[in-house]
Amino acid sequence: MSFGERIFLPYPRKITVMSVEEAILLRRSYRSFRSDPVNIEHLALILWSAYGISDPVNLFRVSPSAGATYPLEVYVAIGERGVVDSTGFIPAGVYRYEPYTHTLNPIKYGDIRRELARAALDQIYIEEAPIDIVVTAIYRRTTRYYGKRGEIRYVPMDVGHMGQNIYLMATALGYGTVAIGAFNDDEVAKVLGCSKEETPIYIMPIGVPREYRKIDFSDIKIVIENNRKKLLRSI
Repeated sequence: MSFGERIFLPYPRKITVMSVEEAILLRRSYRSFRSDPVNIEHLALILWSAYGISDPVNLFRVSPSAGATYPLEVYVAIGERGVVDSTGFIPAGVYRYEPYTHTLNPIKYGDIRRELARAALDQIYIEEAPIDIVVTAIYRRTTRYYGKRGEIRYVPMDVGHMGQNIYLMATALGYGTVAIGAFNDDEVAKVLGCSKEETPIYIMPIGVPREYRKIDFSDIKIVIENNRKKLLRSI
């Protein structure tokens, strides 16, 4: 649902049947995607799992942050026919996720995936994926409390927490993703249209993998048993 240009995302709710254990087992980095669009409810859950609200009293986010300073901003670049809802396709463009209202605020319209891929050393899967999540950092939110350590230690930790949340939720919903850090910061910021105080940290293309490898816990058991046998023979 939209109000003016802002997109009101579906409320977070439980829709997956995959356990946490299975999501951790099946989490992989995928770099090849089908053209299938992402369902708006799935996008809503992925964004919520990245930086949404999990505490109605303290308004804490789902991913931890040093001192609850929350230095990160989350954007999603939606390609043409990249996200579908009950009425059709969401307009291609760059949107900023706003956690407190669980909405998408449009920054610019148009499909920028090709430009984003070029800014990321021509990593073509950024263009192929129906959507790309881009995470930026406003370091001063954390450094004003923790100084230089906030920049070199705490903000990177925050980004790592968020990235794993995105990985696991995408996996549970049947999508694949990969965390990308190889890109030109200034070019990505320009393509994205973010503010000058923001530094791009992650690009995470998301889509249905072209090839999906199914692994079972019994496979892991066999590997562990074989390694235990080798260990016992060496003692």
